[in-house]
Amino acid sequence: AKLLTLCFVVFFNSPHTGGQNYQPDVPQIPTACITVEDAEMMSRMSLRGTRIVVHLRMGAKTYPDSLSFNTVAEIVGSKYPEQVVLVSGHLDSWDVGQGAMDDGGGVFISWEALSLIKDLGLRPKRTLRLVLWTGEEQGGVGAKQYYQLHKENISNFDIVMESDAGTFQPSGLGFSGSAEARDIVKEIMTLLQPINVTDVFDPADGTDIAYWMRDGVPGASLHNDINKYFWFHHSQGDTMTVQDPNQMNLCAAVWTVVSYVIADMEDMLPR
Repeated sequence: AKLLTLCFVVFFNSPHTGGQNYQPDVPQIPTACITVEDAEMMSRMSLRGTRIVVHLRMGAKTYPDSLSFNTVAEIVGSKYPEQVVLVSGHLDSWDVGQGAMDDGGGVFISWEALSLIKDLGLRPKRTLRLVLWTGEEQGGVGAKQYYQLHKENISNFDIVMESDAGTFQPSGLGFSGSAEARDIVKEIMTLLQPINVTDVFDPADGTDIAYWMRDGVPGASLHNDINKYFWFHHSQGDTMTVQDPNQMNLCAAVWTVVSYVIADMEDMLPR
């Protein structure tokens, strides 16, 4: 018998169109990206001594700013309505793809957290607030505006949570806060043992919650398996086909349990 070995090579041919920022006192030189496949091809050509000539045509434009809005919904707290547990994702997406992963998934699980709690007829002691940010891809514009409007009441914000790094198989939470608060979050995560999502990592990460964490508000971000995240991130590959409904449901379960328990505790997380 002969053994037949098959080799499968996946070609995405979809460039990762990252961002470019400029210091105010330097010329804004245009930037462009090429696919991994083209980069590797040119590397092989160069190693063979081939002289490479590239003809580049660019049609990208920077348009004037326009008006956009954050979307806010909440379940008002039963005992401490002025205190807030905030869950969030961002509504806008990059200029290619559908934005299903960045950040439709984060939007979905944040919305689902409130939806599930409402469907179960639960009402936590604190207000559970959903904020779907606008203008994150332009540098967190919506989050900055929201922070400016609410920072005078910052002591009433119990924790800020953001999901903006995929909604694949979850493994736990990234957390930023005091040691006492971390111990409480670790205890809460034990409730998720049945789905094997119990780890607490350091730190939390998120463009839209950075303002709050900088000022000492505890923060949390979803930790999940991002091995394939940058296969699709900021590319034409960021479509609904990369989302797994079962994994997203697990992410929503994590988001719901953590936000509800913190919102329903008698005391706020220690700073």
